[in-house]
Amino acid sequence: MKWIRCRIVVFWIPTLSILALMCASAVLVSAQNEDAAARDQVLALEKAWNQAYKAGDIKALGSILDNSLVLVEDDGSLKTKSEFLGSIKASKANEEQVAPESLTVRVFGSTAIAIGVIAVKGTKGGKPVVHRERFIDTWIKKNGTWICIATDATPITHGGS
Repeated sequence: MKWIRCRIVVFWIPTLSILALMCASAVLVSAQNEDAAARDQVLALEKAWNQAYKAGDIKALGSILDNSLVLVEDDGSLKTKSEFLGSIKASKANEEQVAPESLTVRVFGSTAIAIGVIAVKGTKGGKPVVHRERFIDTWIKKNGTWICIATDATPITHGGS
């Protein structure tokens, strides 16, 4: 009887170990696929944000930004979502190009951080304006949808990236 139990244990321990490794690998692949999908969704939203900003599309921007948005201005002051959208509506600037020069997204479960550099070219008061900003946007998945809850953009005043 001892020999039979020993043979069963010798057979099942490696089998269970292999099965556990396969399950762990499947979970890891699933998490990687979810992170990749989240990155793609946030990247698309960042690009939609740029286009809506360029077009002055307050409705589109309103759907991308959370009602509790915290926006840090160049001078360190804070704006709410409604203040930000109001400033776009009242803006006399004409953005001809709003394009990311670089953009990466890191996903941490239901939170994503987008980091990049954006170039804005246009006219303000009839004069050409060109500026670049490094930004960081914080996104959360809320009710199944990614939405931006915080943003900060700092003007790049030197020649580097």
